[in-house]
Amino acid sequence: MRPPFPSNTMFQLPQPSRIEQPLLAIATEFPNRTAVISQSDSVTYSELLSLAAGTAAALREVGARPGDHVAVFLDKSIEAVAALYGIWLLGAVGVPIYEGLKHRQVHHILGHSSSRFLLTSERKRATLTGDTCVGVHVLIASRRRDEPQELSAPMTARQSTDPAVILYTSGSTGLPKGIVISHANLVAGARIVAGYLKLSADDRILSVLPFSFDYGLNQLLTSVNVGAVLALQRSHFPPDICRSLLELDITGMAAVPPLWIQLMSSLSPLKTLQLPKLRYITNSGGRFPVELVREYRRFLPHVSVYLMYGLSEAFRSTYLPPEHLDERPDSMGRAIPETEILVVDGEDRLCGPDEVGELVHRGPTVALGYWNDSEATARAFRPDTLPGGQPGSTIVFSGDLVRRDRDGFLSFVGRRDGMIKSQGYRISPEEVEETILASGLVDEVGVCGEPDELSGAAIVAHVVARNSTEFSAEALIKYCQREMPGYMVPHRIYPHAALPRTGSGKIDRKNLKP
Repeated sequence: MRPPFPSNTMFQLPQPSRIEQPLLAIATEFPNRTAVISQSDSVTYSELLSLAAGTAAALREVGARPGDHVAVFLDKSIEAVAALYGIWLLGAVGVPIYEGLKHRQVHHILGHSSSRFLLTSERKRATLTGDTCVGVHVLIASRRRDEPQELSAPMTARQSTDPAVILYTSGSTGLPKGIVISHANLVAGARIVAGYLKLSADDRILSVLPFSFDYGLNQLLTSVNVGAVLALQRSHFPPDICRSLLELDITGMAAVPPLWIQLMSSLSPLKTLQLPKLRYITNSGGRFPVELVREYRRFLPHVSVYLMYGLSEAFRSTYLPPEHLDERPDSMGRAIPETEILVVDGEDRLCGPDEVGELVHRGPTVALGYWNDSEATARAFRPDTLPGGQPGSTIVFSGDLVRRDRDGFLSFVGRRDGMIKSQGYRISPEEVEETILASGLVDEVGVCGEPDELSGAAIVAHVVARNSTEFSAEALIKYCQREMPGYMVPHRIYPHAALPRTGSGKIDRKNLKP
């Protein structure tokens, strides 16, 4: 009989070099430990490993090999977790696609990422048009736990520097870019975040964010890294989240500002709950309003609140230790462990205290670059020639402007480019504009963000209609709802006779007004 799973401690295992190794170790030593809960279902670590091995076997049967790119387009589920780990067991590269994307975005990601295989469900496949998956082998993810799968011998030697995932995120211009993240990056990110959050095998983590988002993926990896329980939360309706927090004895949860705002609203029961098991909450993806920080401190005084900042190109960059929260509720904090955050001016010189400059990340989580985009990679990922840099290492320039005070704490100032940050997502105006132009309802469009208390920035579209007498803003909104995920759909449409332009003839977004 095996000993009980260690309590109130991080699972002790040799330092992994690849992200699937913690699952292999825990499933071997503590097979009956619950790994993932999804609605009324759950799997143990051994069952999860068996499902993942089955995914790897199914991919092998259709010709997938180590290094191949395998996309995952699934609702948040046990199957989605098993799909990712199955891809890593095979030695392939995962391309998780946000479940809310429509056929246009899925088609772009499949093509741009050079994905030869797609793991999905019958329901998700039915949402795609006939040409979305041309040239891609589609496999339907299954749950055959009654047919245990054994791991096959590795087909090739696999290295920590191998790519593990390609995460798609909007750039400052054009369509989403694929960020190539190595196994070493993922291992370091899981180790570092699990460390400063003090995660242990006793934790029960509520997973609200998608695995296609680096913040949500890191939650999954940190949970497996310490042998915790991950509870998958599909509904974002505040009463449903509150019910899960209470009924599942959740100890930790991560979210973005809009959700934290909704959970503290008058329509949410959160303020009426005691939640004695809840130990911590984390925020990233946007500014956590100071007054909201105070509300959470008032209603959940026993809960540690971690304010964090990260960029997908480096997973996580800074965090504010909870003991500094009351005195610095508007701060991004300091660099996470094993990492150095630099602030540089336009000439790449280090900024002094209280000077505004670009945040530059140095450390083990810096990604490999952008897939199939050497120009963008060269702009953001550069040789580390700054003071204290290691020869041959790479640093990443975030594009975010920050200020460091005399005590070393950082504050966010703004974006260097024209990105819109809405509902925790970085949204390219050009991507929204391209979809709106494809509607055939407008001749010109300029997209920008307007301040919004709930989402951070509301997406608005200024348009010149193709036929002004027949144009309907409602019809354009309905088209966008069919063609784009919800967070990209414009909140408002402003018709114009003409749009302002710059001297070079481009639409002048800075002067777009209702």
